[in-house]
Amino acid sequence: MDRRDFYGYRDQRPNAKWPHGASVAINFVLNIEEGAELSLADGDPTNEPMHEVTSKVTSQPDLCRESHFEYGPRLAYWRVMRELDEAGVKATLNVCGRAAQRTPDLLKDAVGRGHDLCAHGWLWQSPAGMPAAEEEAMMRRTLDTIEDATGQRPTGWHCKSTPTLQTRALAAKLGLLYDSDSYNDELPFWVSCEKGPHLVLPYQFDTNDMRFFGESPAFVQAKDFSNYVIETVQRLLDEGENWQSTAMLTIGLHLRIVGRPGRINALRDILKFVQNDPRIWLATRTEIAKHWLEHYK
Repeated sequence: MDRRDFYGYRDQRPNAKWPHGASVAINFVLNIEEGAELSLADGDPTNEPMHEVTSKVTSQPDLCRESHFEYGPRLAYWRVMRELDEAGVKATLNVCGRAAQRTPDLLKDAVGRGHDLCAHGWLWQSPAGMPAAEEEAMMRRTLDTIEDATGQRPTGWHCKSTPTLQTRALAAKLGLLYDSDSYNDELPFWVSCEKGPHLVLPYQFDTNDMRFFGESPAFVQAKDFSNYVIETVQRLLDEGENWQSTAMLTIGLHLRIVGRPGRINALRDILKFVQNDPRIWLATRTEIAKHWLEHYK
């Protein structure tokens, strides 16, 4: 049997029954990765090569790269939180375990503001090729560390880049509500695991501030990002009105990217567009997962 599913819901896509009759559920995901990037100084095999530009320092810790990542918790976190607070929006934080270990006060602050937690690996690194026992130990360590730092256990799992062939089964085994290691749909869906049905909340890379990076970035100015996201939301709303369809959209953010003064207005403009529209349900990933569990178990 082919492990890949090219059909999904076909033409029988369910009505998501989002609260208040909304046609689009929107989740803002704020990735907390600073301190979990690869670094020789932390005993990792290499330094993280990518930030605003890609470079490789192999003979010593990359002090330039370290300072770029420090910008997120030192400054950008507070800038992003002010925007979310003013809009009254609760985000889901994708948290790396080593980041939680190094900046627990920030995570406590975020949970105190009502934000949601999803585990994002111990390091900001794909687990691809990791043996199952090693991966399970890594996942447990990540979940435990985030819980120790915040008093709240993450409800979901989302790898950087590619998961392993056993990541999903391990997430189910560890009792997580969902994983987000899928990019193939715009609604949650169920998959079969050894422990039974397991919920997947798809993620999107196109509505993500990481596209400011790369050799040929898709976004350069703040309005490039906000215009793209707003056009995406508008299309989904139009499909809701004209085709009676429902959808889930993830808007991905990173402290060290959108938290820059030249980019933060993109977040402000997106938040203004999605606020106070009864057709939009602004929700955390935990809320979306629990909704799907209630209506589509």
